[in-house]
Amino acid sequence: MGWIKGGKSHTHDSCHHGHSDHSHSHGPRAAAFSGMDLPFVPAFHEQFGNIADDTMDLSQQPKKRSHLDDSSTWDIVKASQFGNLDRCKELVEAGYDVRQLDKENVSVLHWAAINNRLELVKYYISKGAIVDQLGGDLNSTPLHWAIRQGHLPMVIQLIRYGADSSIADGEGYRALHLAILFQHMAIAAYLMAKGQEVDGPDCNGQSPLMLAAQKIIGPEPTSFLIKNNASVSAMDKVNRNTPLHCAVLAGNVDAACVLLKAGASLDLQNANGHTPLDLAHQVHSPLLIYMLNQVQQDRSRANSRCLKIAVKYRVALQFLLTTAMLGCLGAILDMNTDSWLLKGILLVCVVCAISLATRNFPSEVFHTLLPSTSLMASIFWMLVTWCLWFLPDILCSCDRVLFTFNATALLYYYLRACRTDPGFVKATEEEKKLNVLVLAEAGCLDPSIFCTSCMIKKPVRASHCQRCDACVAKQDHHSVWTNTCIGARNHLYFVLFVFFLLLMSMWMFYGCLVYWSTHCVPRTEEQGLLGVAFAVVDCSPWLLCIFLLALYRACWSSFILLLQLYQIAFLGLTTAERMSLLMHARKHGQCLSLSQNPYNLGVVRNLVSFFKLRCCGLFKPAVIDWTQQFPPGHDQRLFRPTDMV
Repeated sequence: MGWIKGGKSHTHDSCHHGHSDHSHSHGPRAAAFSGMDLPFVPAFHEQFGNIADDTMDLSQQPKKRSHLDDSSTWDIVKASQFGNLDRCKELVEAGYDVRQLDKENVSVLHWAAINNRLELVKYYISKGAIVDQLGGDLNSTPLHWAIRQGHLPMVIQLIRYGADSSIADGEGYRALHLAILFQHMAIAAYLMAKGQEVDGPDCNGQSPLMLAAQKIIGPEPTSFLIKNNASVSAMDKVNRNTPLHCAVLAGNVDAACVLLKAGASLDLQNANGHTPLDLAHQVHSPLLIYMLNQVQQDRSRANSRCLKIAVKYRVALQFLLTTAMLGCLGAILDMNTDSWLLKGILLVCVVCAISLATRNFPSEVFHTLLPSTSLMASIFWMLVTWCLWFLPDILCSCDRVLFTFNATALLYYYLRACRTDPGFVKATEEEKKLNVLVLAEAGCLDPSIFCTSCMIKKPVRASHCQRCDACVAKQDHHSVWTNTCIGARNHLYFVLFVFFLLLMSMWMFYGCLVYWSTHCVPRTEEQGLLGVAFAVVDCSPWLLCIFLLALYRACWSSFILLLQLYQIAFLGLTTAERMSLLMHARKHGQCLSLSQNPYNLGVVRNLVSFFKLRCCGLFKPAVIDWTQQFPPGHDQRLFRPTDMV
């Protein structure tokens, strides 16, 4: 931000333009505060109150500054800074020309804009103030000043009065560049919705994406611009650098990672013939060098036909590999040999073979799919074990029918949980722009209403999932076991899948006990518990692995099921909402009653609504499309953490 200190305003953004490494921007001297060596916002707030606060109570200011209480002695600059409309009107009516510039080349409209004085701006413009007046050491318009300070209402008002967002300030920045530079994403979204070109260059030929990659450490501004169709291959006019060149020069690893995921080219050369990898060597960044080399290798391998097929059918391929690995593990352990050394060597060979098979497979995709494919593989081998090991010893037809029903329901609900749209909130480009304009002009462009990542108006109870990179209606969590979000439309399927997975584990326990009691029959009195354990291992190491695998599945599935049922029945909340409330209460040191919230309808009604129980018309579950439930009046959410504290 800009600070007025010692009569000058400085921005600490280390701006790079052309061949300059650092440029310092200087604003106007504060004529009203001559002789005071004070920062514009913080120190002034400490001693006199925040002049940008429209609700400031002057009567509570220190008495030793009592001369400030007498506004009749203020000049128009100080009155504009404090937002004293009556005093400003008095001076203007007395003959002060609102177009007049003070000795620092600043108009009163600038001072009203930087302090977010909406009524004063309206009054000054009605009296003939020039909305695009350039002034100050930065040679900026009032719109530039408002953007630097992050005053979205002032930006909206100035644009309504005809402010030109394409005008560049003394440093060459246009309106969108400033919004990105100071990370005011809401203002940037509004400017783009009003027609500001996302790739529009500043006076130095840099696009906003280049500026974000070069000057903003962190992924958010870069990711925000890419989601709004910013070009990753544009070049500046001076050095012919792309956004990736800029990120590498600045050592911005986060921005470089986002750009590479968006497909930024590694082969484009700047005016000096340097690629991004060349620049990474020049700035001596081992992490960037490794990252760029890795991406280059992945892209070169991606041209092979085999890898394209592997990526296309990655889920099926990884399922087959995981299933084969578990099958080989069981076959080796169940070999009719007493040589554990041989078994160990064979296991190492299997692991090496799987490693070689997946070496050229994209590591990120492999690790993402590993939990879900391992779950599917374990279920497959549980079914095989039941059919080949347990079924001959289970003579009760009722057990066979129940297990078949359990297995069918498990597979059905797992596929439904994986394949059903969890409730992604979608909007067209035109709808996104309209949402931004409507929310901004209603004063509701805040994170609880608007998602700057998706550029959409968020329904109530919706959350943005970083893994899916989308807003999900009534989001519960992102499940690694289904590799998808769990939200309003697949939450029921997920809970039923976990329930039947727990039952499947119980059936495996039952089958193992029946098999061991039939085929092992250890003599506990003679051998003791240790002898029983050895007898079980010798009887079938594979069944012991299945038993331990079922135990692991039973532990986490029972925990998740109990937690889900507790939240559904007794709280009426999702996991995301419960965690958000707990974090809010912990942060503010407040007591919290989770059960007292607008969505808790009581245990019976909560269960009826979630499981959609009708019972031949006895119950009427509430049917709500949570992707279309928006906050009433756009000015508040139906559900906020503070409502429950």
